[in-house]
Amino acid sequence: MAFTERFEYKLEIIPPYSIIQCRQADIVEKDGVEIGRSYQRTVYSPGDDVSEAPQEVQDVAGALWTTALIDAYKKFLEDQQRLSVAGIA
Repeated sequence: MAFTERFEYKLEIIPPYSIIQCRQADIVEKDGVEIGRSYQRTVYSPGDDVSEAPQEVQDVAGALWTTALIDAYKKFLEDQQRLSVAGIA
């Protein structure tokens, strides 16, 4: 009787700023048969530190998050903050 645990990842890329949603499935098996599964979701925004994220997330962030994209995302956040402070958003 052997218990094992493994992880599966599903990534979703949210445009226009390539925000990465990572759904991790924690799967527990007994003698090769799944007996339990739980999920957790983590969201990564352009410019976030993904060094501790699963390798799949690091690879996608490295491919999509150019300096121009990160700068555009930061500008978007700043604009949203200004609108919020002004009571417009």
